[in-house]
Amino acid sequence: MSRIRIEGYLAAFPKLVGTGKQHTYVETENVRYVYQPIESLYLLLVTNKQSNILEDLETLRLLSKLVPEYSYSLDEEGINKTAFEILFAFDEVISLGHKESVTVAQVKQYCEMESHEERLHKLVLQSKINETKDVMKRKASEIDKSKIEKNRGEKGGYMSLQSMGSGRIDTGFGNDTSISISSSGGFGGGSGFGSSTDVDSFSTKSKGRPPASATAPPKGLGMKLGKTQRTNQFLESLKAEGEMIVEDVRPSVGQSKPTAPPPTDPVTLTVEEKLNVTLKRDGGIGSFDVQGTLALQILNQDDGLIQVQIETGGNPGILFKTHPNINKELFSNENILGLKDSNRPFPTGQAGDGVSLLRWRMQSSDESLVPLSINCWPSVSGNETYVSMEYEASQMFDLQNVVVSVPLPALREAPNVQQIDGEWRYDSRNSVLEWSIVLIDNSNLDRWNLLSLLQIHQPFSQFLSDLRLRALSVI
Repeated sequence: MSRIRIEGYLAAFPKLVGTGKQHTYVETENVRYVYQPIESLYLLLVTNKQSNILEDLETLRLLSKLVPEYSYSLDEEGINKTAFEILFAFDEVISLGHKESVTVAQVKQYCEMESHEERLHKLVLQSKINETKDVMKRKASEIDKSKIEKNRGEKGGYMSLQSMGSGRIDTGFGNDTSISISSSGGFGGGSGFGSSTDVDSFSTKSKGRPPASATAPPKGLGMKLGKTQRTNQFLESLKAEGEMIVEDVRPSVGQSKPTAPPPTDPVTLTVEEKLNVTLKRDGGIGSFDVQGTLALQILNQDDGLIQVQIETGGNPGILFKTHPNINKELFSNENILGLKDSNRPFPTGQAGDGVSLLRWRMQSSDESLVPLSINCWPSVSGNETYVSMEYEASQMFDLQNVVVSVPLPALREAPNVQQIDGEWRYDSRNSVLEWSIVLIDNSNLDRWNLLSLLQIHQPFSQFLSDLRLRALSVI
């Protein structure tokens, strides 16, 4: 039978079944449908009209007993999950269109396909695998023992050979390899890589013999590894490209790594704000987001029973959020930060930056709140571009470590900076010019043309900039 014919028989069956009939079979001109309802589904057996209907009904009953054995849920989802197991069981009942004389237990046994010979073969195979693993472990232990004995023999022979000329010998082999990496993030970040490898020579000292001078070649020296000229040339080329090379310095014996001094004040309040601003090319603010935190650090437990009075400034645009253990009613009414349980002290300790008590956030479109604005004026002349940049700072802040990163097109040589206030650095790998200003205060709030006549030997008119700075006051 073809697939199309079978699909046609199955598609015609729902139309032939009536809701009010008690029969379990339906006949057409060519075939007979023998079916049995199973909850919301039908178990269907399609035969020709010449078959024995009694045998067909017996076969249908056997199939209906097999379905619950393999599917615990007699719905469409459960049947789909165990469809292959049910098909395999049906295949054991019907072979070449005829019913096999089997029972439910026999069908389950046939489907499990248990074989004594197969189990015996698996046991023999597993025993061989275990035996092979044991042999491998013994061989590995023998190889390790032979290596240890060989090293002992070589060391003993060398010691005896050297001891012919002296009474005692001290041997030492020093190997020191260190790598230091320095990187700075941001839009125009630069990175430096320094590597230092020194291998001390094998040295011998005999008791009662004066030590050799530093210039004398050591005895028995076969090869000495150190920095080659090629490595120095590679580092010099990186420096020429604008990379920052950090030389590696090995610490002396007993020298400890410096650590930050622990806080000495009994109570410390730390206020930190982070400002993220996006300015449009033609003026205006794209986004202005301020996020701040107030942290408390207490050294001694005796000072933990305190409350903190703050001033919020009365700006309705600032949204405050307190710690879950802070009394929200006390803060909203009196601007006082205190615990819900007044008899419970604040956590103490020197680790970390303290406990965050208050967070706030403000979003605005007021351009006057921006601490620093930058104007860029490029002018294209032939195959060259001349750029003038200027900044205007706000009087509310003293800005420190200001870095303006200007992305440039890929250049073969560094741009020509004719006039600048501060310092500049060109990162040739990322093609970024970094303009650095140490401090912007009341003395230099408005500096026009601070970075002027930036000459680029390519026509380029689309300039963007990335800004990083640090302020000692909050918004």
